[in-house]
Amino acid sequence: MKKFLYTLIFTVLLGFLFTGVALAQDNTPPTDDEVNAVAHKLYCPVCESTPLDVCPTEACRDWRELIRTMLAEGKTEKEIIQHFEAQYGARVLAEPPKEGFYWLIYLLPPAVILAGAVILFRSLKEWTKPKAAAPVSSGARSESSSSEKDDYVARLEAELKKQK
Repeated sequence: MKKFLYTLIFTVLLGFLFTGVALAQDNTPPTDDEVNAVAHKLYCPVCESTPLDVCPTEACRDWRELIRTMLAEGKTEKEIIQHFEAQYGARVLAEPPKEGFYWLIYLLPPAVILAGAVILFRSLKEWTKPKAAAPVSSGARSESSSSEKDDYVARLEAELKKQK
């Protein structure tokens, strides 16, 4: 029984020894592609409308190195983006957050396009509708026209009575 107990203790200790080696992290530095994948989701806080991964300024090079360091420390992409957002505000995000006032950025363009389509549809419908003939506005023409109609109607009625 003692032999079994010693073997078990030796096996457990050996297991801990090899587990420690197996769990050690790989200390290879993050590649440029990994850094740029995170940097592409951020905009340069100094330059206007320039993604962080292509900005040539010295500040952006420093921020890319900060991203590289944070990735080497084991931080996730989301944590790095949150760090930059906390540091510089939501203006550094390539995609604005879907909360609060920023919802207008997502809702306003489709609403404007829809309103424009409705206005265009109604305008086209109005333009293609045939116009009704406008009544004659001069007083003399309307009197002579109505008297001519009255004479015509009277003669027509007289002719119809004769035929009966």
